[in-house]
Amino acid sequence: MTAGDCLMADARMRLLELSERQGVSLAALSQMIGRNPSYLQQYIRKGSPRKLDEADRAQLAGFFGVAESELGGAEEISHALPANRHRRDWVAVPRLALGASAGPGALAGEEEPFDSFGFSGRWLREHGLGQANLSLISVVGDSMEPLLRDGDEILVDHGWRPLRDGVHVVRLGDALHVKRVQQGQAGEIRLISVNEAYPPIDAALADIEVIGRVVWKGGRL
Repeated sequence: MTAGDCLMADARMRLLELSERQGVSLAALSQMIGRNPSYLQQYIRKGSPRKLDEADRAQLAGFFGVAESELGGAEEISHALPANRHRRDWVAVPRLALGASAGPGALAGEEEPFDSFGFSGRWLREHGLGQANLSLISVVGDSMEPLLRDGDEILVDHGWRPLRDGVHVVRLGDALHVKRVQQGQAGEIRLISVNEAYPPIDAALADIEVIGRVVWKGGRL
């Protein structure tokens, strides 16, 4: 085995170690970088591709907060310009063609990413957010005004957390809603709109699928 082969093998084992340490599946990481779910599994188990694409490597290194050299990249030069380092720490969060209704309920749409939005990797880590568990979707309707307006984009954390009061995206039947979630009596949940023109929705926990917690919003002025 050549020195180059050894370097690539070390990079594959390092990626596997990082994914297991963070509790993030290789399939989720593959989708995060815009590849098919089996891409990184094949890379690690079969050595195909032999090395990661530069953009994929940079995105994975940014997500894990490690140097690209740990994943098979060239050793970083210590006197590199700060701007270059900052660019490497931006991570792409997928934008999904879904509308979470702040109104009567939006039917679930296409869940494949059509674009991405850059977030600071440092900011995500400071807020305990793992990129593999994040997506951006649009708000539809006015029931959450003035907190969320029609057309706003919201960052949704799909990572598992104990359900608590707060703003969440939930699926009720075939419709997606963005609402304040309030736990009611045992086995029940209440979905509350900020706009008082919309009455709360009471539902059984068994009928609700919690898609994720809303952790950020963005929109035009």
